[in-house]
Amino acid sequence: MSSTELPFVPATSVLPKVARVRVAEGERLGSVTLPGVTLSIRSRPPAREGLPPALYVHGLGGSSQNWSALMERLDGVVAGEAVDLPGFGDSPPPDDGDYSITGHARAVIRYLDATGRGPVHLFGNSLGGAVATRLSAVRPDLVRTLTLVSPALPELRVQRTAVPTGLLGVPGVAALFTRLTKEWTAEQRVRGVLGLCYGDPGRVTPEAFGHAVDELERRLQLPYFWDAMARSARGLVNAYTLGGQHGLWRQAERVLAPTLLIYGGRDQLVGYRMAQRAARAFRDSRLLSLPDAGHVAMMEYPETVAAAFRELLADLGESAPMAPDGGSGAVDAGAGS
Repeated sequence: MSSTELPFVPATSVLPKVARVRVAEGERLGSVTLPGVTLSIRSRPPAREGLPPALYVHGLGGSSQNWSALMERLDGVVAGEAVDLPGFGDSPPPDDGDYSITGHARAVIRYLDATGRGPVHLFGNSLGGAVATRLSAVRPDLVRTLTLVSPALPELRVQRTAVPTGLLGVPGVAALFTRLTKEWTAEQRVRGVLGLCYGDPGRVTPEAFGHAVDELERRLQLPYFWDAMARSARGLVNAYTLGGQHGLWRQAERVLAPTLLIYGGRDQLVGYRMAQRAARAFRDSRLLSLPDAGHVAMMEYPETVAAAFRELLADLGESAPMAPDGGSGAVDAGAGS
């Protein structure tokens, strides 16, 4: 390990006392301990009995809070749970320090196997989209449908605005960035994230902005925050370089589940031009293009994403009762790729 690289912080380390994770009205937060990993799970009590299960997987630097707005709008449609990947949100680091795409996918698979909730309607955003793609390819028995919002699948020409995120995976860069930005306030950091992830940051309400600042301040106190970011970024970059049957595009071709793809025209992290390639790669796909959306359409346009998912269920002949429309939802301080 490079002397400039952040040391791995195992889950057994003594952590400082930090503020509690915000839980929105109607949500509950729990955790489950599995072999090698403890996962925090955000959920909403099912609106009625017998609803099919859904699981939501966030992106790099994000958390289960990224899905709160969409989960609310799918009340009565699915019994939703959102996972905090290891090292993010309220989940501690994995015992083995494995933040690769395969490592994250393995943690989600362990959760689904342990709870017996599969097959689920699986949702993934960005890094979570790559995780969900790999999971769907290797364990098709666990996935009923797949919904991907700006999935982080390999691009030959990465957008310049996405380069700094990828550089986080280079040994020493996270530590250097931490030193260079130590004077930045949480408000400045959140504004930067919103400018990168939203097509129109003005859609974020002052209340949601305040919640995002509080959450980032909480997470910056965690000794493993930058380590989880750097190692997960490195895992994503490594996944981009894999070829053969382990390549993400090859695995996308193996996905059997009906797939809904959602891409934003103002996405600065995942190229809008990748939408058509993804639509060709996933064998049973539907594509929703949102010209004004950024990287996190489920946060920026949750009612539109919810409507598209209900249409997917209708196409499959499953019950999909309509839910009331609403405005823009909660913001997570770390919604990234």
